[in-house]
Amino acid sequence: MSQWQGLDEFVAIATAGSFSGGAKLLGTSTTRISRVIVQLEARLQAQLFDRTTRSVKLTDTGRAILDQCRRILAERDDILASVTAQGEPRGELRVTCSTTMGERYVAPLLRRFAMQHPDLSVDLDLTNRVVDLVGEGYDLAIRTGQMPDSGLIRTRVGSRALLTCAAPAYVAASPPLEHVEQLKNHACLLGSASNWHFKDAQGQALEFKPSGRWRCNNGNGVLEAAIAGMGVCQLPEFYVLPALRSGELVEVLEAFRPAEEPIWAVYPQRRHLLPKVRGAVSLLKRDLAAAIARP
Repeated sequence: MSQWQGLDEFVAIATAGSFSGGAKLLGTSTTRISRVIVQLEARLQAQLFDRTTRSVKLTDTGRAILDQCRRILAERDDILASVTAQGEPRGELRVTCSTTMGERYVAPLLRRFAMQHPDLSVDLDLTNRVVDLVGEGYDLAIRTGQMPDSGLIRTRVGSRALLTCAAPAYVAASPPLEHVEQLKNHACLLGSASNWHFKDAQGQALEFKPSGRWRCNNGNGVLEAAIAGMGVCQLPEFYVLPALRSGELVEVLEAFRPAEEPIWAVYPQRRHLLPKVRGAVSLLKRDLAAAIARP
């Protein structure tokens, strides 16, 4: 009997949260999947699940090996996918992206990609945490700004502008704001960035450290404070464009608007030949910029 037998069943049960759910994921019977897990536990000489009539929970051993088993199965599927004659995307594609960009733009594109390829499953993790792609078993990350030399492959798939904005009523009632240094006389609405970015009259990059009495690590929270007239914000364009079009916000310091930031698709070296990664990167490169620019 193969020493690997049972890993698919183990991961399926852990994912579904039940033996019946795991059997449904694999298209098999609950009786068969239960028998395979018993055999796997016997070979390991360790229990993987605590079973009661009401619930199935991972044991400490099960939790300890779950992520490793997922990576083993993903790498197996990657090897098989890379040598298929058709080169069709298949297996599991694990992607991480910042929350708002992911919700608005990346999720719809990857959903379409999954619908076009029935042998592909997508696991999209929306988080503002910088994920360790290799250590945590991800295939692809969507990131913005300047990238450190990390040994990962990167492909530029778009750009985003940073716009500095405020409500018209705030601008009318506040001191002049014609130069970046005048921001020190204004209430700045702080997000997750410690510095705001601009360019000077010669086109050189310029930074300003904002201060104020409102801070929120969510862009929508900053946006709503700006619309309410609490101060000046600097946010990616996709947050503020609707409010600019409606007149709820106006752009300030437009002459000092910084150069657009690149948006990158980032992936480990060993992933770049896989059809699922190539296909996803190609789709993002073709359609992401247009989606962000769309009203």
